[in-house]
Amino acid sequence: MQSNKSSINGLKPIFNKSSNASISGLILLLVFWSSFATAGSEQFESVVERISPLVVGVGSYLRTRTPAPLLAGTGFVVGDGYHVITNDHVVTKSLTDEVGEELVVFVGKGRSAERRKARLLRRDAEHDLALLRISGTSLPAFPLAENSRTVREGRQVAFTGFPIGVVLGLYPVTHRGYVSSISPVAIPAVSSGQLNVEMVKRLRDPFLVYQLDATAYPGNSGSPLYDPENGELLGVINKVFVKESKESLLERPSGITYAIPARYVRELLKDK
Repeated sequence: MQSNKSSINGLKPIFNKSSNASISGLILLLVFWSSFATAGSEQFESVVERISPLVVGVGSYLRTRTPAPLLAGTGFVVGDGYHVITNDHVVTKSLTDEVGEELVVFVGKGRSAERRKARLLRRDAEHDLALLRISGTSLPAFPLAENSRTVREGRQVAFTGFPIGVVLGLYPVTHRGYVSSISPVAIPAVSSGQLNVEMVKRLRDPFLVYQLDATAYPGNSGSPLYDPENGELLGVINKVFVKESKESLLERPSGITYAIPARYVRELLKDK
């Protein structure tokens, strides 16, 4: 029988020069995408490393209470390093009428965290934002762009804060997701009987908020929402204020996370 160098036991080879070239191209493509993904991961790690020290806890301190410190939410340092942005409802709920209770900001993480006295400088109840001034030396501040690029649905985002307060300890936690929708802060109720005073106010002059495909928790209120590629501030996480307007008809909370756009932070910082 005549031998056939291109076959083994009568079977033709599966690969030829053309298919070998295709496989080589596929391997190069996989190597490229692997390198690209690794570079993207390293870039995000660098952004998180840079952002985490700029995030602080916001709460109160009462010497006679056990435990004395109470973490109510999250904030982040801005401006000259003596100012902190957080949600207005975080500041409102962090203090009671107990004598000796102080509004404070927790700087650092774990057991090495320090307590700084704080005072409320300005509040924007309409957009649930507050500006605090802290004592002590200045801290590294969150970089604020003069005008953030337009945020569109599908935009990748990240946020860093202190979910569930002191239950998980004072260690910053980072979440990543994307903007799933941009919609008004309040929606009309089915009937007038379902409206309250705050909802009526927000319906008169509604503004747009970011709805996120990412899970935040109560302690995340006030966390900075930023671009995972460069750390640019995009908004402020909100877990209470927006839900009261958008989800008042739901018997159970949806678990959706919302954020207040960064433009309102810049407005609050004007002429501080």
